Amino acid sequence: MMKKPAFRSLLVGLLLIALAGSFWYSPAWLQLCYGLALFLFGMQCIEEGLHNAAGGTLERLMASSTATPARGLMFGMGATFVLQSSTLVSLLTIAFLSTGLIGLAGGIAVILGTNLGATGGIWLLALAGQSVSLSPAAVPMLVFGILAGFLKGRFAAFGRVLVGIALIFIGIDAIKDGFQSVGGNLDFASIRSGGAMEVAIFSGIGLLLTVVLQSTHATLILTLAALAGGQISVTQGFAIALGSNVGSSISTAFVGFLGSERSGQRLALAHLLFNVVTAVLCLLLWLPLTWLVAQAAGWLGFNSLLQLALFHTLFNLVGLAVFWKLQARLAESLQRWLPDKAADEVLIPEEMPEKTMRRKQARYLSDNMLRAGDTALRAVFQEVRHLGALSLEVICHVLFIPAEMLYQEEEPLLEPPEPPLQLDAQALYENYIKAPYSELLEFTSKMDIDDEAQQQQLLQAHIAAMQLVEIVKDSKHLQKNMQHYLQKPDSRAYPHYLRLRAHLFKTMCLFRRAAAAPAGSEAWKEGSEALDRHVATLESSFRSRVFDKLRQDELGSWHTSSLMNDTNYAKRIGSGFQEILRVAGAVGGVEILPAEEEEMPAQEEA
Repeated sequence: MMKKPAFRSLLVGLLLIALAGSFWYSPAWLQLCYGLALFLFGMQCIEEGLHNAAGGTLERLMASSTATPARGLMFGMGATFVLQSSTLVSLLTIAFLSTGLIGLAGGIAVILGTNLGATGGIWLLALAGQSVSLSPAAVPMLVFGILAGFLKGRFAAFGRVLVGIALIFIGIDAIKDGFQSVGGNLDFASIRSGGAMEVAIFSGIGLLLTVVLQSTHATLILTLAALAGGQISVTQGFAIALGSNVGSSISTAFVGFLGSERSGQRLALAHLLFNVVTAVLCLLLWLPLTWLVAQAAGWLGFNSLLQLALFHTLFNLVGLAVFWKLQARLAESLQRWLPDKAADEVLIPEEMPEKTMRRKQARYLSDNMLRAGDTALRAVFQEVRHLGALSLEVICHVLFIPAEMLYQEEEPLLEPPEPPLQLDAQALYENYIKAPYSELLEFTSKMDIDDEAQQQQLLQAHIAAMQLVEIVKDSKHLQKNMQHYLQKPDSRAYPHYLRLRAHLFKTMCLFRRAAAAPAGSEAWKEGSEALDRHVATLESSFRSRVFDKLRQDELGSWHTSSLMNDTNYAKRIGSGFQEILRVAGAVGGVEILPAEEEEMPAQEEA
């Protein structure tokens, strides 16, 4: 039986062969695909160039532009018009919401603005018309853009933007030429299957095209070119535009539900609801809407391209009018439909057999978070906190301490463990530490951060994660002797291992309390000082006592050697926790363990 990766590779290969064959069979089809490829690549260049040139400005603007519904709407419109991609802005908004940088109400306002922002690009494309060739303007822009790309810093970023704009212009001309060459071979305007059925068919075509191309603008530039070439009628163009809106929200919903926390999933559902409800309303109001566009076109002298742009604006305004006053109610409904998942009190189940252990996956990392530097960095911080919680629970298991005792408000009194005791430290490390840490390293290798302060924060997060892994590795060495002596109450080493176990547990409790407080706060400073004092007692109260027992012949040399080795591991564990707190204090914002949940500030009224 063929494996999935092999089957997927075979399927992709067959599709590429079929596409190459279609190019050989139809040069006009090749011209059309060439123009579309240039258009999509140009949009990608603009996105990358603006992101690098802004240096985090887009992220900061989004975080500060969602205080009121009106500001959120204006930001969604402006960002979509500049980036020429409503899907991209929607996914960025989902990423910001998932990392807690904006609230759900602000995210909904941005989503409402993205659809209106998309209409601006359609008007520009429609105004360019069929008779205007953009290639003469594109050639010098392409030359200057490539030359600027050899420079450094923002000059290279602006050069990337110029290259993107030039490729879009060349792509638009190529798409127009492709449709002209196809001519009568693609005459959809002759399809007359009936009013409602025809609208449904072409709405479906618009939806599928947008899902495949991942761009409403790409779908609509194809529609404008086909409309200008006479391959489709105005009504069919309207239906494709309607379907493209729904298609863009399906793409957003797919990414949002697969790669986001509950908050991101709520916003993805809000986007889908907005576009689907708007499409249904426009289908119900199809006759009055199209009549209104036809009347306006007669008054203003609009050609078919401008009629499409007007229709696209009108049906988005209909959706905005319906949803504008319902934003707060929609946010409440989404909270009710998709409630927060119950937080696991304990991440690692007690007494799980080694054979049934499952690898713990990273919780906060997804490709959508990589779309912006701030969201990627925030996701890294969240994942380091997740790794920190996992590390503490693994050490509890290693020391044969129930993990739930770690989360009690007051430090509990440790009872001796009840035999039999399992040796599972290596399995716990591989399944609960190594797996998410590997994902964290892979995620950070894909991050693109130019800001020096953010690079420093990322470095500190790396150091903290590495320290957590090293602490768990040190704790693994303790388990064999712990398992051996804690099952022998008559052994001379038994009370000493109980004390060492209690010392390490108190170390973890003190670290957890300090790390859960905001770095640099009074609680964090007091917690750090308490941890320092406790770690320092290992030498005076434990190591010296063991040597006294050796001198008094109450401990043998073999027992003493084991205790000294394990004391060294305990000391390294304490020093590792101290280093993590020092790292967190050196750079603001690096919180190693989850603090108390903070509510997002309420959105002000417009």
